[in-house]
Amino acid sequence: MNDRYQSPLSERYASREMQYIFSPDKKFKTWRRLWIALAETEKELGLPITQEQIDELKAHQDDINYDVAKERERLVRHDVMSHVYAYGQQCPNAKGIIHLGATSCYVGDNTDIIIMTEALRLVRAKLLNVMAELAAFAEKYKDQPTLAFTHFQPAQPTTVGKRATLWLHDLCLDLEELDHVLGSMKLLGSKGTTGTQASFLELFDGDHEKCRLADQMIARKMGFAECYPVSGQTYSRKIDTRVVNVLAQIAQSAHKFSNDIRLLQHLKEVEEPFEKNQIGSSAMAYKRNPMRSERIASLANFVMSDVLNPMLVASTQWFERTLDDSANKRLSIPEGFLAVDGILDLYLNVVDGLVVYPKVIEKHFRAELPFMATENIMMDAVKAGGDRQELHERIRQLSMEAGRNVKEKGLDNNLLELIAADPAFGLTMDDLKKTMEPSLYVGRAPRQVEEFLEEIVRPILEVNREALGMKAEISV
Repeated sequence: MNDRYQSPLSERYASREMQYIFSPDKKFKTWRRLWIALAETEKELGLPITQEQIDELKAHQDDINYDVAKERERLVRHDVMSHVYAYGQQCPNAKGIIHLGATSCYVGDNTDIIIMTEALRLVRAKLLNVMAELAAFAEKYKDQPTLAFTHFQPAQPTTVGKRATLWLHDLCLDLEELDHVLGSMKLLGSKGTTGTQASFLELFDGDHEKCRLADQMIARKMGFAECYPVSGQTYSRKIDTRVVNVLAQIAQSAHKFSNDIRLLQHLKEVEEPFEKNQIGSSAMAYKRNPMRSERIASLANFVMSDVLNPMLVASTQWFERTLDDSANKRLSIPEGFLAVDGILDLYLNVVDGLVVYPKVIEKHFRAELPFMATENIMMDAVKAGGDRQELHERIRQLSMEAGRNVKEKGLDNNLLELIAADPAFGLTMDDLKKTMEPSLYVGRAPRQVEEFLEEIVRPILEVNREALGMKAEISV
């Protein structure tokens, strides 16, 4: 197969499980399940359909005769009618009642909803597993002081674990949104050619209540609570926008995480996994490029841009439907899911193997700590009898001098030595070194980690413990 295009999403990034959800086999088997649900419903509502016919349909639910369907589609140029024909060839006694009263969107759109719902559940499971790994990481490093950054400039310290809670909180927000969308997914049902159920009203001899019941019964048979109350021929394409928006939000969170890891790897404070025989650069053998995090960012960009596709489709549908959604949906929906699947596998793989270098973190921390400790130093000097306003000006001047030594001369930060040598402070180096304990400057960070995990994250993980335990394998 090297002589034709192959999607990298299938070859390199997405799991087999997610690929199967969007496979032709999954789609066409779901079509047959829907035809069985329709026949059963019509029988139960009084149409002359026999149990023998339904049993015949069930007997061939999964052994799809693809060769017959493909040959028929070459002739009639219609995928649904080709599969109706192929199913009928296997079920001669039932072929007259297959797809009775339905339009193509009965199988097409209902299947899309079913598949997206199943794919969202897989995304949810993987998201929870990433959350569990991040929670463990945050707990492990909740007390590890580290420089925090605003504008990527050293700022008031935090802890490695507290920073991880920021990544984790983003995923909590994503889970909330995902659960909302999952909880709102409904089937199209059996709405007919323009959404009026006219064909079913004819089948049921004008009985409106049976038309309403048909929707409810089909929904329950397919594992849904209800159908959308109104539609044209298709369910509102805004549903696709809602679904892909959730995927894009997860991509946003993953991208932010990947950026932070890449910056930390540059600082040599935290590294993503790097395998024994992995090559970082074809030219520079010493390099350890953060390729997993870069791939997360790359796939995330794709997913975030993918949001535009269902928006364009939904906004340009004419009246009860046009078919210019079809080709776009066949690309944008599966590829959005496959990409997010790959992102979450990478995210899980990276968090599971993160390497933290406390000595480097401490070195960077202590290089900046004298500046950050100046307020505490000033208060100690005031207690020793100094003038607060005079000391503030002296610290400002000495800080500028120490900063010039670092930036212009490439020297170490010598602020403490400058302060110790200044009689205005009345402090020795031993006095000053007592203020250099990193844990004094991280505020409530360790306690915030504990509170967040205990009050927010662990209850989520406990309720969903059956989904946990996944491990991610990445292809390349």
